[in-house]
Amino acid sequence: MKTLNIIKVFIVFIIGKFQLYPVKERIIKEAFNLFWRYGIKSVTMDDIAKELGISKRTIYQHYPDKDAIVILAVQQELEVQKCQMDKMDEDKLDPIEQMIQAADYMRISLAHMNPVLFNDLKKYHPLAWDLFHKYKHQYVLKSIRENLNEGIRLGLYRKNINIDMLSLLRIEQVEMAFDPTIFPADRFNMMNVQMEFVHHFLRGILTEQGFEYYTKFSEESATQANTHEK
Repeated sequence: MKTLNIIKVFIVFIIGKFQLYPVKERIIKEAFNLFWRYGIKSVTMDDIAKELGISKRTIYQHYPDKDAIVILAVQQELEVQKCQMDKMDEDKLDPIEQMIQAADYMRISLAHMNPVLFNDLKKYHPLAWDLFHKYKHQYVLKSIRENLNEGIRLGLYRKNINIDMLSLLRIEQVEMAFDPTIFPADRFNMMNVQMEFVHHFLRGILTEQGFEYYTKFSEESATQANTHEK
């Protein structure tokens, strides 16, 4: 009798879990997880159906093709990224800390992403890639410009830097780190490349005051990281 009750509870839990997300949302959620782990090109509609435990026909009732799934998955992920960036703005971090924490957030959140995902997106899904491109140039670029202007105002960044040029440089650094033709996965860790880029970028624009703060912040961050590891 006890075993039967446990089974009933388990069934109710499973049903509740699946009811939590409508089928359309579950398709996007699980497809994105697969894309994240294996890249986009290698994941088929059969793989998505198998992961969800539904028929491929059910998927086609909601989405005409894989490209439609990719587009919606990218839209949702970009919204998550926007929320995270808005949160950093609300936290009122100083420009140096904001720049480093943005890169660190990227390092953590993208740690398990297959590097081929960006290449697949660019090569096989132009509409989804265009969404990413617009987000990069309309939202991220604006955020970097604001960071540079604020850093100059606070005396942390040099006054004579070219904000437009360096904003574009920083945003292209982020994308460059994902390019396997430049940084092959068997030789470079994608997230280590990202962190190396941001530190190199910052050291090139800091004033003496900014460098003192940067050094202090980096040492404190390293100490905290070592404490957590112990």
